[in-house]
Amino acid sequence: MPLHEIRPGRAVAGLAMLTLAGGYAADARGVWDAPWTFFVPVLVGGLWLAATMTWVNYRLRRRRARRASAEANGAPTARGGATRVS
Repeated sequence: MPLHEIRPGRAVAGLAMLTLAGGYAADARGVWDAPWTFFVPVLVGGLWLAATMTWVNYRLRRRRARRASAEANGAPTARGGATRVS
């Protein structure tokens, strides 16, 4: 199985959209009389949370990549000391 990146922001955005779709479907079938105040916060909040998670994931990946390149070059890391033995 090939490895792939985990994208938590996309997962959260997908869950928010599924929630909206479920709300619209329940409203259309007459199961639930959904107020419009349900849809706006779910849409805005879901997109905001997805963007925040994407930003955090981006920052963590950058930090990890920076640390890996520093270790590969033999530079001292935050954990202390150079990792390359000469």
